[in-house]
Amino acid sequence: MSTKSRSLLTATLAVAVFCSNMNAQQKPQDKFLRAEHFEKQITKKLESDYLLFLPKGYDPKSEKRPPLILALHGAGERGDDVWRADIHGPTKYIAAHPDFPFILVSPICPGGDAHWSTETLSALLDSVIDKYKADKQRIYLTGLSMGGCGAWSLAMTHPEKFAAVIPICGGGEAVRPILARLNYFTPQTKEALKSLPVWAFHGEKDTVVPVSESQHMVSALKALGATEVKLTVYPGVQHNSWEQTYNNPEIYDWLLAHKRSNR
Repeated sequence: MSTKSRSLLTATLAVAVFCSNMNAQQKPQDKFLRAEHFEKQITKKLESDYLLFLPKGYDPKSEKRPPLILALHGAGERGDDVWRADIHGPTKYIAAHPDFPFILVSPICPGGDAHWSTETLSALLDSVIDKYKADKQRIYLTGLSMGGCGAWSLAMTHPEKFAAVIPICGGGEAVRPILARLNYFTPQTKEALKSLPVWAFHGEKDTVVPVSESQHMVSALKALGATEVKLTVYPGVQHNSWEQTYNNPEIYDWLLAHKRSNR
């Protein structure tokens, strides 16, 4: 056997021994270990009570689909009584303006220390849109105080669902994780955020939720590339900046001027 042949044979045997040792290391010893499999299907129940307003002449069989507003109340209205969602918010405007052209959905957040769940709100919204045949291109979101923060969170998580958003005096500690998530959103979410119109409102003298909270959110969206984001600050106003906001017919005209076209 030539020197070249012996070298080739030696190299081949070395590779075979190496591979054999690797297989032995990767294969568990039957007397000590055995392979097992785990599988479990988990179902999760999501539920929410809500107040519903349907516009005059509403007809579920009509091809004309009405716009919809999802309105989130503040921390003081939490509880088991769904009618607490009627204490503040657009429902007061409807009482004086019965020709309100929107479907209005006002859910109730559970009591205690509960906060708005984006998962529950998203599922509720999808269900209501289908059930009441709302116009998917004209779905709007608003909220006050804790509901303002809930509106920020839901809008940042699912911007593709909304044509425009009005958060009022929203913020607090819950804004921190929202801001932190902005850098990790998918390209699709970032693009949807860039085209999402936002009109935020806050009282200059708010000591419950400082106006800086809304300023941080607006600045972050602008830095992300959002083109239609603005903040109205009421001079001298404290935490209750929602009454004059929801009583202003201009905000409803502003909402109706926007459609989400890329659905």
